[in-house]
Amino acid sequence: MQRRKFIRYTAASFFAAALGGEFAGQMPWQNVQAQTDNSLNIQWLGHTCFLFSHQDRKILVNPFQNIGCTQGYRQPQVEADMVFISSHLLDEGYYEPVRGRYKLLMESGMYQLDGLQVQGISMAHDRKGGDRFGTNVAWQWMLADINILHLGGAAAPISFEQEILMGKPDLLFLPVGNGPKAFDPETAKQAVDTLKPKVIVPTHYLTQAANTQECDLLPLDNFLQLMPDTPVRRLGSDTWNGTAADIPEEQTIQVFEYNFAAGG
Repeated sequence: MQRRKFIRYTAASFFAAALGGEFAGQMPWQNVQAQTDNSLNIQWLGHTCFLFSHQDRKILVNPFQNIGCTQGYRQPQVEADMVFISSHLLDEGYYEPVRGRYKLLMESGMYQLDGLQVQGISMAHDRKGGDRFGTNVAWQWMLADINILHLGGAAAPISFEQEILMGKPDLLFLPVGNGPKAFDPETAKQAVDTLKPKVIVPTHYLTQAANTQECDLLPLDNFLQLMPDTPVRRLGSDTWNGTAADIPEEQTIQVFEYNFAAGG
């Protein structure tokens, strides 16, 4: 039976904390402690789930149960030190099988954990202001000198206040495939135009693992067609390893390939 620690943010307002108070004079995306090793490994585990590994730290974002929209993916059963979930929905918030003594973040706010500053940003999880699916939490942090922003299952356009908190990410993990609780391709492009990330990693789109009838997901190409001037780099792998120096200055779309052949 795994052991975990749930970290709850208790300050009055994460927006106020991001712009003043304890973190005054520090932009919301800055890391508290500089990293000494610049190598970052990122593995796509399906849908919006990614594992970020740096030195001896492993951060898992949005583990899922393989039912519904994620039924064709293998359920993530990896070891992690920290787990961030965007909601309690089973396609992005099922953390029971995760192994290790991990710290679980599930609410918006500003956190300082083991020398890492993490920010959870509240967003609507549907196009009706959250009336149907409630709140989505986008996660922002710096690892290996790389500014990472994972939008989870964002559905509504990014507000001015959210834009301030999100900053200008190096890596933007962006839902692009529509469905009732994520950006459609057009809104995803609006998010790119707003945030101006260096690298866009599409998530939450139709693959052979998705249940199309239930989820109404669109193929990745629907989003790519809206970005004709942005280079697309297809990794041919579920894993990327690199440093901040490997982040291109020219905006690029980076597409991971899910490893359907892997066992487990």
